[in-house]
Amino acid sequence: MKFFKTAWKNIRRSPYQAFAAIFIMTLTFLAFSLFAIIFYGSSEVVSYFESKPQVTAFFKDEAKEEEIDSLKNSLTESGIVSGTKFVSKEEALKIYRDQNKDDPLLLDLVTADILPASLEISTFVIDDLTLVSDTLQKSEIVEEVVFQKDVVSTLTSWTSAIRKIGVFVVVLLAVVSVFIMVIIIGIKVSQKRGDIETMRLIGAGSWYVRMPFIIEGVIYGLFGAVVGWLISYGILLYATPKLSYFLKGVPVFPLSPSFMFSLLGVEVLFALILGTFSSYFAVLRYLKK
Repeated sequence: MKFFKTAWKNIRRSPYQAFAAIFIMTLTFLAFSLFAIIFYGSSEVVSYFESKPQVTAFFKDEAKEEEIDSLKNSLTESGIVSGTKFVSKEEALKIYRDQNKDDPLLLDLVTADILPASLEISTFVIDDLTLVSDTLQKSEIVEEVVFQKDVVSTLTSWTSAIRKIGVFVVVLLAVVSVFIMVIIIGIKVSQKRGDIETMRLIGAGSWYVRMPFIIEGVIYGLFGAVVGWLISYGILLYATPKLSYFLKGVPVFPLSPSFMFSLLGVEVLFALILGTFSSYFAVLRYLKK
C-alpha cells in the first residue's frame, strides 16, 4: 500500500509528465479499440455474406424440373456448397410485389410468366463462389448468372488490409508509448536521485526503490486503457445508428456489450504488461544498482 501512495504522490507532483504518459497510452488503446471494432465488424460482414446466397442462376423458360434438380444435386455433391434455394416463377412474382408494393403501375405490368425461375447458392468459403459461378454459366439451362464478384473480392481484400494496417498502427503506437514512458520515468528517477541515495544509505533494497516507479507506469497504462476504451465506446454508440442504416439487412450493429467488455479486459491486461515493461526498463536503465 505504501508503494501505491508513493507512486500517486509522484504523479501529483509532476502532472504534465503524467498527462503526457496517459495521453500517449490513451492514443495507443484508442487505436487498439477502434481497429478491434472495425476488424470484428468487417469479419461479421464477411461471415454474413458467406452464409447467404451469393450466386443466383436464372433459368431459361424451357428448363425442366428434372434438369434443375440434377444441376442442384451436382452442386450439392461438390462439397463446397453450404445451401441452395429454388425460387419458382410464382415465388419470384411474390418477391417482386413485396418490393414494389408502393407502385401499382409496376405491379400491373408484371406477371409470373415474365419472371424466370432461379436458384440461389451459398458456399462454405467465400472464395469458392467463383467456381460455382463458372459451373452455372456452362449449364445449357441457365440463362444468366448474377454474381457480384467485384464486391465480394473487394470486401475480402478490405478486411485483410484493415487487419494489416491495424496491427502496424497499434504496434507502432505501443513502441512509441514504451519510449515515452521510459523517458518520463527516467526523468522522474533523475529528479529523485538524492532521495534514492538517502534511502539506500538507510538500507533500502533495490526493489523497494524501484517498485513505486513500476507501479506509476502501471497506473499510466491502466488509465490510458480505460480512457481509450471509453472514447472508442462513445464513438461506437454515436456511430451505431448510421452504421446500422448503412449496413441495412446485415446484422452487425449494435455490437454486444459482452464483446466490448471482453475487449476492455484484453486492453487492461495489455496495459499491465506495457506499463510494467516500460517502467521496469526505465528503472533498470537509470538505477543500475
